[in-house]
Amino acid sequence: MKSAVETLNPTRVRLTVEVPFEELKDSLDAAYKKINQQVTVKGFRKGKVPARVIDQRFGRGAVLEEAVNDALPKFYTDAVNEAELSVLGQPEVDITELKDGETLNFTAEVDIRPTIEIPDFSGIEVEVDAVEVTDEDVDKAVEELRERFASTAPVERAAEDGDVLTIDLRAKVDGEVLEDGVADGVSYTIGSGELLDGIDDAVKGLEAGGETTFTSELKGGSAAGKEAEVTVKVTQVAKRELPELDDEFAQLASEFDTMEELRADSRKRLENMKQYDQATQAQERVLEKLLELVEVPVPEKLLEDEINTRKHNLEHHQLGQMGLDLPKYLEIQGKSEEEFDAETKEAAVKGIKTQFVLDELVKQEKLNVNQEELTEHLMRRAASSGMSPEQFAQAVVEGGQVPLLVGEVARGKALAVVVEKATVKDTNGEIVDLDDEDEETTEASAEETPAESAEEKTEG
Repeated sequence: MKSAVETLNPTRVRLTVEVPFEELKDSLDAAYKKINQQVTVKGFRKGKVPARVIDQRFGRGAVLEEAVNDALPKFYTDAVNEAELSVLGQPEVDITELKDGETLNFTAEVDIRPTIEIPDFSGIEVEVDAVEVTDEDVDKAVEELRERFASTAPVERAAEDGDVLTIDLRAKVDGEVLEDGVADGVSYTIGSGELLDGIDDAVKGLEAGGETTFTSELKGGSAAGKEAEVTVKVTQVAKRELPELDDEFAQLASEFDTMEELRADSRKRLENMKQYDQATQAQERVLEKLLELVEVPVPEKLLEDEINTRKHNLEHHQLGQMGLDLPKYLEIQGKSEEEFDAETKEAAVKGIKTQFVLDELVKQEKLNVNQEELTEHLMRRAASSGMSPEQFAQAVVEGGQVPLLVGEVARGKALAVVVEKATVKDTNGEIVDLDDEDEETTEASAEETPAESAEEKTEG
């Protein structure tokens, strides 16, 4: 076999491959064997029909077609390996010449990872928010904890803001009560913003036993997006009662004995959260600066596939779970379809460039992923997916996704290298030391894997 490579553009090549006919022998033998198992010829036992009889009865062309289909993937892979190409996605193959007994010639056009030059990135400087926790922040955190320990007590008066009501609901569309539009004994806090638009105004002023009707657009269910006539009956009005903020509350709500200790712990927790947010912000901004420094051509087909994948996931997974379709989502977001398409393309381009650049850094810095790092990453991914580590690990192995996880960890380490060499200052002008921050944030910033997914499709 002989092969040559022609560069069509920085992200696409054409392979020209010439295969001497004798190299097709194994595939021809396999083709005759396969056809033998499928046909019946009078006078011959099944599977024992001679090749010359198959050629006479079914045509040599059918055998050649079967043999070429069997052989092409191997010759294509050999040509790719010989040229040391990092291909993305499936090739477009064209058989240019097939002469029985002489030669097989074909071309294959395919996207490849572009060659990327990583410049000196040690001069990157970014600014992030300072870690500042005010007394007001602590007050808010303590108040939120206090709200969680609120109790309710029934009252005999009209409903007011903040009251907890027990209500029965009936929703009609076009005069018919919906099968999924009936709910009894629902607990609802006035002012929470939950349930239906307009319900707060409808129930305020009602006492237990009171009933009213209002019109609202349904957010989910069989009639999502339609105007409904909703009847709401209040069966109980209860007032929320908050506990006093004293040492007794501290002992009830935490492991601390005093409010002073509880507030100190709240302050420390807020500081840790803001430090994590600061580290995430630093990594995102360092990554943006790095991408600005590097020229990264993006394969058109890979970009098209990534855009379609993002749209599909949004429409059929995220929005579907919320009972929304894309037009309704865009209406809520106040965006046109053109703006949405532009934003999706921008995000897809950034995701692809991020992976190309960080993968190149992994090679340049000779970064490896050990078992402990992979296990820690798997545990975090399992937690975020809501699965147990065992379930998540099994799904990863069965789905052949281990290389994807390894890639995520490696890219996280590559980004950490860049962040370590960057100068990070907060809004107060102070140098921020990120050495003690968890690597989880860098891995989370580097988990885009469109190109790696395309490579898996190629292998499949």
